[in-house]
Amino acid sequence: MSRIGKKPVPIPSGVEVKIDGDTIVVKGPKGQLETSFLGDLVEVVVEDNEVRVSPRNNGKPARSAWGLTRSLINNMVTGVTEGFQKKLKIVGVGYRAQLQGRNLKLNLGFSHDVIYEVPQDIDVQVPQPTEIIVSGIDKQKVGQVAAEIRAWRPPEPYKGKGVRYEDEYIFRKEGKKK
Repeated sequence: MSRIGKKPVPIPSGVEVKIDGDTIVVKGPKGQLETSFLGDLVEVVVEDNEVRVSPRNNGKPARSAWGLTRSLINNMVTGVTEGFQKKLKIVGVGYRAQLQGRNLKLNLGFSHDVIYEVPQDIDVQVPQPTEIIVSGIDKQKVGQVAAEIRAWRPPEPYKGKGVRYEDEYIFRKEGKKK
């Protein structure tokens, strides 16, 4: 049985949750998010300022979709109230980032600069040349944009150079011995 699916999702004040068939729409102070769920496997009900999710039967697909649906709804409610952010650090001599309008210009040791076009509903800030903050209301898109930026130069294990998440641990290797 799903333990996360049993917990109801509390709806804070200022947030509106609507269920239309197999679609959930969440409106809040930061914006609006919409997603569909597997209505033939789970049942979603809004009552008493909380969203409750329950499986329609006891089969494995229904129990799997139960926890997933609850987590997606919780992430939507958190996104429209607080938002999500990922911090990236750039490590390496001469490696830096610069914001030019909606484009992120990255100097990562290539023979050319990498120009990354930021999606419309994502906000990117560069407080220092070696720090990037990706923020938005959709958790999946924030993580995807951060992963795409990191993919240009993932950290390497010998010197640790590259783009890394702020809380990421890089396993360091020892170099060649003579």
